Amino acid sequence: MLVKLEAFSSILSYLLIGVTIVAASKCYDTGNFTVNSTYGKNRDLILASLLSNVSAKGGFFTDSVGQNSGRVYALGMCRGDSTPHGCYTCLNSSIHGLIASCPNQKQALSWGGDPPCMARYADRPFFGILELEPTDAGYNTGDITSNLTEFDTVWEGLIDSVVRKASNGSSSLKYATGEADLPPFRKIYALMQCTPDLSDKDCDTCLRQSAGYYESCCHGKQGGYVQKPNCWFRWDLYPFYVSNASTTAPTLSPPPSPASPPPHSVNSTITKGEGGRSSETLVIIVVPIVIFGAVLVILAVACLLKRIKKTKQEDNKSHVGSLQFDFNAVRVATENFADANMLGRGGFGSVYKGKLEDGRKVAIKRLSGNSTQGEQEFKNEVMLLAKLQHRNLVRLHGFSLEQKERVLIYEFLPNSSLDNFIFDPVKRLQLKWEKRYTIIEGIAKGLVYLHEDSQYRIIHRDLKAANILLDEEMNPKISDFGMAKLFSVDQSRADASKIVGTFGYMAPEYAWHGQYSVKSDVYAFGVLVLEIISGQKINSYSNQAGDSLLTHAWRNWNEGTALEVLDPTLRDGSRSEIMRCIHLGLLCVQENIAYRPTIASVILMLSSYSMSLPVPSRPAFCMNSTMETTTMSEPSSLSNQSKTEVIQASVNEASISELDPR
Repeated sequence: MLVKLEAFSSILSYLLIGVTIVAASKCYDTGNFTVNSTYGKNRDLILASLLSNVSAKGGFFTDSVGQNSGRVYALGMCRGDSTPHGCYTCLNSSIHGLIASCPNQKQALSWGGDPPCMARYADRPFFGILELEPTDAGYNTGDITSNLTEFDTVWEGLIDSVVRKASNGSSSLKYATGEADLPPFRKIYALMQCTPDLSDKDCDTCLRQSAGYYESCCHGKQGGYVQKPNCWFRWDLYPFYVSNASTTAPTLSPPPSPASPPPHSVNSTITKGEGGRSSETLVIIVVPIVIFGAVLVILAVACLLKRIKKTKQEDNKSHVGSLQFDFNAVRVATENFADANMLGRGGFGSVYKGKLEDGRKVAIKRLSGNSTQGEQEFKNEVMLLAKLQHRNLVRLHGFSLEQKERVLIYEFLPNSSLDNFIFDPVKRLQLKWEKRYTIIEGIAKGLVYLHEDSQYRIIHRDLKAANILLDEEMNPKISDFGMAKLFSVDQSRADASKIVGTFGYMAPEYAWHGQYSVKSDVYAFGVLVLEIISGQKINSYSNQAGDSLLTHAWRNWNEGTALEVLDPTLRDGSRSEIMRCIHLGLLCVQENIAYRPTIASVILMLSSYSMSLPVPSRPAFCMNSTMETTTMSEPSSLSNQSKTEVIQASVNEASISELDPR
């Protein structure tokens, strides 16, 4: 049983499992708006943007949209131990509840979920401003049945410790947890969090004000919570959060009971022993022994680390050796790179069909011979590519390196590339809607692996239909990492010294300013989704002034005729799935990078039909082109050369990557 209190309402009681925090909304009486007003549209737009941004930004995001009286300010925050999925789910539910409870109020606030999240909007700036009301509070109806005075003493010490830890947090996270021993065999657990836009002092004030509710509402209760516009606080007698060493306050114990004087120890006997020797004698004997022991331990650890490093180097050398093919074997496999075996040609070199001695069919990429990349650098990049193992990525079998010859050996995919099917008037008939939907899902899963799930963070930068290869069962595999970039784990974006990629698939911030991130791949994915659904290339409408596949799709979606975009050969597909994918594609190609979902959010949107999708804004301007014009960098992480070529779509553009840690 939990009792919920509000500063602006009477006490309410309701049944809960444990001390679950129930969603609550507060609509401010500071003015209303009409549903179709500019303010109303901006409110819906910015609340939708919270969904894709809060979880992607580490659990906290603020933004504003609009001008003058139509401007809306919004904030979203999830609890510090929330997973991205949990954060997204909580906010999705909270925002829908907020809109339902406060349909036309210009200011509103919602707390919801367990672990909780917060969504708030207003017609005035409130970021970084301490506000202590309204308050939402509740408690577990279970009472403390033993020594309440001792409980209060332990509770107060714990709360003080957690307040100080949370308020001293960073500008991106002010969150802390802690626990304290409660004799005889129990613990008190506490969690506190402020919106990180608060100053340390204001955070401290907010949390201590929240803790002050203990006396008035929750004294003697086993657990409870308090929520304010800038902070929340909870305690209970069981661990209700995920512990993290960096955000956990030191464990507290009650003060020890008075004890009788200790008996004489061995040390005291030695100190005053026979011959009048003092404690200094013991120090002279013990200290050298301790130092000698420490030296031995250090030497042993150094030896062990050296052995581990040597073993790792030997394993890597062995693994490189297992991937390396003799160049003569490659010649034989391709019949000396016969034109009859050529699958395609691109800026990085030519691709040939081959058959190895063990009978495996492979695609062999012969890289252009003017690379300045060193032998060891080439091997290191091959090792990295070989470690990228996912069912929706083309697999690298090995390489060959002989003088100026650099060759990559990939798995052979008999159905060539996606563009050979969806843009062909006859072959597209083989791709019914169920198969196209599977291809969309597969591409998204491959991107999630590159962006989040592998041990590296890789931006592809050239996602397009020609670089999606199809296996025997028409499952998609992302290929051609020739333009890929390696990000550090905490890196969000980078600036390119030269633009590489394919016009039409390039995100506007990249095409115009050279800025790229995971959202650049999301943009290209959105273009690809709309191409798969429509069977039309991105430049199919270039003969119409100011139009493109993107603006054509958005205009029809906005006018309620989205199915006009659909490939006419898709007669039997699920209309709800098709509409959802059109909607999703338009979300991915929005001009504002902050409004685009992450690819992990895309997976959630594809798999959960109960999840409402935000309203897309008009897509970015599309640079129309009658051919795929690409600025290509050489296949070397050290290259400073570039060239511009007109490239026809090929069957397999897989190549060595340009994986540059920035």
